[in-house]
Formats: sequence, structure tokens, C-alpha cells
Amino acid sequence: MDVRPVRRERRHTLYFLGDVRRFSPVHLDTEVDMSAVLRHRDEAARAGRRYSVVSYVLHAGGRTLAAHPEANAAIGGRLRPKVARFATVSGKLTLDRTLSGQRVVLAAVLQGLDRATLDEIQATVDHYRDGDPESMPEFAGTRALHRLPAPVARAAYRRVASPLARRAAVRGTFSVTSLGHRPVDGFHSVGGTTITLGVGQIAERPVVRASAVTTAPLLRLSLTFDHRVIDGAEAADVLADLRAALETFGAAEPDQPSTDPAATGSAATGSAATGSTPAGPAAAGSAGPAAASSPDGSLNGSLEGLPR
Repeated sequence: MDVRPVRRERRHTLYFLGDVRRFSPVHLDTEVDMSAVLRHRDEAARAGRRYSVVSYVLHAGGRTLAAHPEANAAIGGRLRPKVARFATVSGKLTLDRTLSGQRVVLAAVLQGLDRATLDEIQATVDHYRDGDPESMPEFAGTRALHRLPAPVARAAYRRVASPLARRAAVRGTFSVTSLGHRPVDGFHSVGGTTITLGVGQIAERPVVRASAVTTAPLLRLSLTFDHRVIDGAEAADVLADLRAALETFGAAEPDQPSTDPAATGSAATGSAATGSTPAGPAAAGSAGPAAASSPDGSLNGSLEGLPR
């Protein structure tokens, strides 16, 4: 038997999991017909633009959460709980990366998803997918966290991640985690936000259309919600609206590629100001989607296998 201490590179995940024990998770799921998304994706590929499925989910999630302010919120406090409702939508995206030879979960927070275009979102996803977490400034805070003694690092993590005023910047207002690159149909994850979306694989499955059996590309989409913040009916409405947004994507031309070089450049570089403590970076600017890294880990998550 080989017994060793937990690698430093994974400690941020342990701090995160300890912090989310107060959550009261309830799990929902549905199947989404991704025909419209795949059609839009194929048309874009022929025009030289490539989009990841997770970028469509972030885009649809941003619009959906903006329409459900009760769910675009976070709770804090024990003796006197308070709920903060956020004016804009930030999405935490989990990343399957390698630090010092150790496979770890990192996270990036994309801000302004309620108004960001699909191109801006994809540019930020590309940045984090292609960048080196060993040297990316967005992960400097997380790397610093690993170098601290465990008790100090744990306290620093809580100091950064716990305050409601910083929650949207550090953890996002909703989370997306994907295992769709592997033969995983569905899973449920707790991402540290009121709403966490779990994205599985897209597979051709039997469906009934006009009283006849045919097939369609279906995505098993899960939604985990914190029952302390919202109830099941609200969560079900969020999931239903998100499903509708994906199934009708492109029907009303949801947005156009940004023609503002400054806005696109911000998304492509994922620029963010690092925080004043070593536990993690602070919020980036509101023009979006700006991006910041997060010291959070997650139960699941990967961007491996996304189209280049």
C-alpha cells in the first residue's frame, strides 16, 4: 500500500469541498434536443468559426439566469442568513488541467454572460483551453494558495470565497461543468453556486415526432440547485427555459459576432486583475465576457476534447 499526503496542487479542491458542505443540493435533469445547436455549429464551421458545446450552454445560461433573478443569487451567513441577488450573470466553468504533473480541476469565471456574444464566450473558452496554467496570470492566486501551509491557505480561501460581496467574482453566479467528451450521459455536480449545470455527451437517441419514432441528438442536462436559496418550482422553470433556449438557438439570431476589437480582445486574452490576497484573483471588468480564474475546485469537470 502506497500512502502519501494529498498533492498540494489538489488542495484548493479540498478547501472548496469543505466550504460547500453547507449546501442543500437538489438535483433535476432533462433531455435537450440539440439539433438547432448542432445546425448552427455546422453552419459556423463552414464559415470558419468553431464553437464548443459548452459555449452554447454558457450563452443560454447567461440569458436564462438574467430572466430568473431569484436564481441568480447566493446565500451567506449562518445565524442570520442573507441572500444577495446579482445585477449581472457570471458563469464559473470548470477546467480539467495539469499543474506540476498533477491532473487537477481549475475554474474560470466569465462575467457579463447576460450580454456576451457567442464569439466572445468562445474566445474566452479558447484562452483557458489553450493556455498553460503553470504560467497564466489568471491562476497566479491559485498557485500561491498551493504554496501556503494548509491551515493558512484554508483561512485565506475562506476569506476570499465566503463574503457575499465577492461571491459573483470569485465563484460566479452559476456553474457549468462538462464531461461530454467521454461516454457520460449525465451526472450531478455541486459547483458552489445556486445553480450548477452538468453537461453530458450528445448522442442520437429515439424520440417521438408526429406520432412516429425517429432519432435526434439529445443532451442529458442536469441542474443542481441550492434549496436554501430557491425552491423546486423556480429551479424547474430555469431548467425548462434553458432547454428552450438551446432547442431554439439561432431561431431569432441571438447575437452577432462582436465588431469591437477591444471587447473581443478582452475576451480572447481573458484578462483579469489579481486579488490582493494569495487565495485567488478578484473580479475582472464588466465589459465582457471578462474572465477571472477561481480558486474553486469541483466534483466533476473537463474541457478536454472540445473542438479546436
